[in-house]
Amino acid sequence: MHHCALEPGQTGLCRARKNEGGEIICDNYGWITSLALDPIEKKPLYDFHPGSMILSVGSYGCNLRCPFCQNHEISMTDGKDLGAENVSSRQLADLALMWKEQNKEGNIGVAYTYNEPLVGWEFVRDTARLVREYGMFNVLVTNGTASKEVLEELLPWIDAMNIDLKGFREEYYQKLGGDLETVKAFIMRAAGSSHVELTTLIVPGENDSLEDMETQAKWIASLRPSIPLHITRFFPRYRMRDREATDVEQLYRLAGMAGKYLEKVYVGNV
Repeated sequence: MHHCALEPGQTGLCRARKNEGGEIICDNYGWITSLALDPIEKKPLYDFHPGSMILSVGSYGCNLRCPFCQNHEISMTDGKDLGAENVSSRQLADLALMWKEQNKEGNIGVAYTYNEPLVGWEFVRDTARLVREYGMFNVLVTNGTASKEVLEELLPWIDAMNIDLKGFREEYYQKLGGDLETVKAFIMRAAGSSHVELTTLIVPGENDSLEDMETQAKWIASLRPSIPLHITRFFPRYRMRDREATDVEQLYRLAGMAGKYLEKVYVGNV
């Protein structure tokens, strides 16, 4: 999204892409920092094969700079000193299949999550193709800050997404190093091709007004009122430890506002 102009040897803002010999490469390709078998509801995806387990995988790097990031240990680093392990796409797909066949709770596929998977979209694409060959699902958990070209590369292989919609004001996105219109375009295209659920973390004093939520919910409803929206509670994290956790009553007021326009609104982290 940032289209960093990099000199040879220089790494981009995301810390995952690098100019090597005049060519921009995916420096975090295959480097895995996190791997776990999770309930699908943790993504969160409530309306995509509920009750299932999914192999969740993360690398390092992110193209935003959210001061409240819950996974800043991996998203805000360049991968050094993380104990990352290099895994091929085939190895990861084989692992997903093994968990499907040998785990008593099963496994429906692979979720690309924890850090921002789109900074290493090539590995997501290559792995997702193999996972699909095994008849399993691919889930993308993303901030939606990516170009249309990247999204089009992935859409044929992605079955479901949870997309962070951080808020609904451009100035708020600028604080986070992003762009609201880019995310809206990403959501619009994704919702026309795969199962999509949205998540908004409510940060006190930033995106917690009823007016903002009404505007956001109306826009989502204009795409499709059945798109699920997860409204989640903020807790002090990373560089935003000076804020109180989101007031639970306000969280439910916001959910009530969103529910005037959307069919499915879920409240999380309460």
